Amino acid sequence: MRNSRLVPPDAGADLAAATITTLFREHHGELVRLALLMVGDLASAEDVVQDVYASLHTRWGTVAAAESPLPYVRAAVLNGCRTVLRRRGIARRAGVVHRASLRDEALASAESEAILSEDRREVLAALARLPRRRREVLVLRYYLGLSEAEIAAVLGISGGTVKSTAARALAALARDLGEKP
Repeated sequence: MRNSRLVPPDAGADLAAATITTLFREHHGELVRLALLMVGDLASAEDVVQDVYASLHTRWGTVAAAESPLPYVRAAVLNGCRTVLRRRGIARRAGVVHRASLRDEALASAESEAILSEDRREVLAALARLPRRRREVLVLRYYLGLSEAEIAAVLGISGGTVKSTAARALAALARDLGEKP
């Protein structure tokens, strides 16, 4: 058995590392913001994105075969967010409180309170109350500015499903916020 650290990397590994590095530089911030909107706290969002980039190295053959790795990475971030939210739900049912949520509520800084207006907090809270799929579609569409086709590729659903889900999500948000759709 050979130690992989002692074996010099081949050209394919160098190309993969360079491509992942470029992907990281160009899209890391966008992916962290996506995860933040889904999980609700920065530390968990950064962890999800970091885990996705770490797993890219082991799965690069699959990812590189795709036309563009970005939809794959976005889908992986959303899957990581689903895992975090699922674990929080289990912990909540078991009586364990998520520390980051508790800390954020109790120790919100004056600066962050000044930055987030009341309207924005209401919209983010209403967004958080939406079912997962509707929230994902709205975040991908209006926050990341993806087209219906790109959203369909990321979520693995049809374009028609994207349209109907977005329409239902917007109507639910309007009802929740007391606005006319």
